[in-house]
Amino acid sequence: MNYEMRNSLKVFIDFDGTITQTDIGENMFLRFGDKVAAYSIINRWIDKEISSTESWKLLCNTINNFDQKAFDDFIDEIQIDPFFKCFYDFCIKNKIEIFVLSDGLDYYIKKFFMNNGLDEIKFFSNLFSLGADKKITPLFPYLDEECLICANCKRNHIIENSSDTDITIYIGDGYSDTCPAQFVDYLFAKKSLLKFCESNRISYFPFNNFNDVQKIMAQLITKKRIKKRHHAVLKRKEVYLRG
Repeated sequence: MNYEMRNSLKVFIDFDGTITQTDIGENMFLRFGDKVAAYSIINRWIDKEISSTESWKLLCNTINNFDQKAFDDFIDEIQIDPFFKCFYDFCIKNKIEIFVLSDGLDYYIKKFFMNNGLDEIKFFSNLFSLGADKKITPLFPYLDEECLICANCKRNHIIENSSDTDITIYIGDGYSDTCPAQFVDYLFAKKSLLKFCESNRISYFPFNNFNDVQKIMAQLITKKRIKKRHHAVLKRKEVYLRG
């Protein structure tokens, strides 16, 4: 059954640890780089001692003589949320546009989606570049200099890919999701993002998997009028006014 809505729904989804059951971006450095150094760098980023771009550069420097074949095999091992494909089909059926927003690297996201028959999903991420010296260089085409949380500014993607009349939904689990969570009308959160929402009094739906998300969205789209979150509207206006 398709639902006709006055407002279009736009769904924005984190990748690592949300669609995947394992955080590829973190575990690639724990597996192929210096594990101790990687943990230290990640914690410094979460503690806001360094920016996301700096953390990516430092993390990539922990990997020498990158083994692409071994990395491909590692990606092949990563499991998807068992309900994500059903959720994706639900969104397509009901004409709900989906965007994946990741502070990770495009190489492993593309391969993971190909492995799972999800090549058509639109995503925004940082870029992966491998040199002749087998060193990884991260590139940041969507960087916002004002933001230390994401190298790929998720907030900007939400604002640029939705209008004032759209109902925006975000689904995430981690630190890089704390910024975009403040700019959407409905939020699904787990793990550290859930704790952030509780600490900052941001309304959210807790979820364990995409079956939980789909059940609530199925109820949401039957409503004649879907309310926007007032605080998110004000936050978006702040960005518009700054230009």
